[in-house]
Amino acid sequence: MESLYPLYLGGQPVDSGSYLDVQHKITRRTACRVSVATSDLIEKAIATAHGAREVMRAIRPYERQHILNQCIAQFELRREELAHCLCIEAGKIIRDARSEVTRLIDTFRIASEEAVRIHGEVLNLEISARARGYRGMTQRVPIGVCTLISPFNFPLNLAAHKVAPAIAAGCPFILKPASRTPVSALILGEILGGTDLPPSAFSILPCERSVANPLIEDDRIQLLSFTGSPAAGWDIKARSGRKKVVLELGGNAACIVDEGANLDDVTSRLIFGAFYQAGQSCISVQRILIHRSIYAELRQRLVDAANRLIFGNPLDDTTQFGALIDEAEAFRVDDWIEEAVDGGARLLCGGVLLGSFLTPTLLENVPPEAKISNNEVFGPVAVLQPFDDFREAIREVNRSRFGLQAGVFTNNLYHMQMAWDELEVGGVIVGDVPSWRVDNMPYGGVKESGLGREGVRNAIEDMTEPRLLVIRTP
Repeated sequence: MESLYPLYLGGQPVDSGSYLDVQHKITRRTACRVSVATSDLIEKAIATAHGAREVMRAIRPYERQHILNQCIAQFELRREELAHCLCIEAGKIIRDARSEVTRLIDTFRIASEEAVRIHGEVLNLEISARARGYRGMTQRVPIGVCTLISPFNFPLNLAAHKVAPAIAAGCPFILKPASRTPVSALILGEILGGTDLPPSAFSILPCERSVANPLIEDDRIQLLSFTGSPAAGWDIKARSGRKKVVLELGGNAACIVDEGANLDDVTSRLIFGAFYQAGQSCISVQRILIHRSIYAELRQRLVDAANRLIFGNPLDDTTQFGALIDEAEAFRVDDWIEEAVDGGARLLCGGVLLGSFLTPTLLENVPPEAKISNNEVFGPVAVLQPFDDFREAIREVNRSRFGLQAGVFTNNLYHMQMAWDELEVGGVIVGDVPSWRVDNMPYGGVKESGLGREGVRNAIEDMTEPRLLVIRTP
């Protein structure tokens, strides 16, 4: 890593004179410094983006595709650099970091393909005699300036899910990366600066929340896309005024394991879903509902598998399990575990705190009022619970105030249909965990899990508006 990373204002690297120290998540020392935006720089960025609307609108679809492909070529060349950056600033194990770089490339590739197929439609307006001789057509036009706010847990790919559709749609944008993990976004800015994207079209501004209000409230911004905590997301929506808002806010995802499921496969997938990236994923498996006929056997398999996970140096290829983003988060999750145990829960495995490492933890008999039952734990913890009737399991999943994705392992066609019809979530994953996602699918939740859908094509639709043309033939 470099010792100092500039921010990007109107596509140009800028040393602001104000800095943020980025912690090396392996050594827990300062890894580098990044320039942070001041209030005047944020104002300049908004004005620059607002002035770039016509420039971006004039870029032809094949030219937008070319820009996205230029990015992909650089991502391929810098795969290992980007992966190691994720290990250092986010504490990811190298396997997960490389996977995220692959998803970054996938996301830009999908956006490249979608850039040349942003279609309108032809409308039949002759619905009655008074409309005789009229026909209509729509085209999709860029919505305008977009504020993009990305979280710390997937610093590259969740930024890509906002940046790549904005380029494909022809929208100028300002990206505010998470303060804990800003470096990968600034490398993305360096790469964008080397493409044919007009410099005025983008800014990447690490900044303190105290100066970020104009990125939320300014009326020159037409769309705000936020991924993060529910409290922050709904507060941002309340302050956003008339602009369109897309929120992806997380949850406490559940997985139902029906009788007759393949326990070898289920065990492997549940361990992945619960403990991938130390549980720091909004669709991490947090609640596991198991049919009583297989509960005891699957419980033991899960405990044995969790105890076998190898944790250690994130840069070691054999490491399977990493640390949380910082010690404060590890202490918080440990407190939630203690609260559940004090309330009568049984600790099946894990629960050992070692700095920012928390060993993979499974609990059962957790009180329904415990934090770990009701809130997003965002850590390596899953709660086990037996059920007797499939509809009872659906009711338990729906008890949550969140509704992002749910997983269902069942061989029963009618149970699959029931889950799809009745689970109050944005997505039902049958035969796998709710943690599964690919980057072209519509992704988002209901209830407190958010508003709108991500996924490249869905994001492009949000970043464009239909414009109607009506033609009268006299």
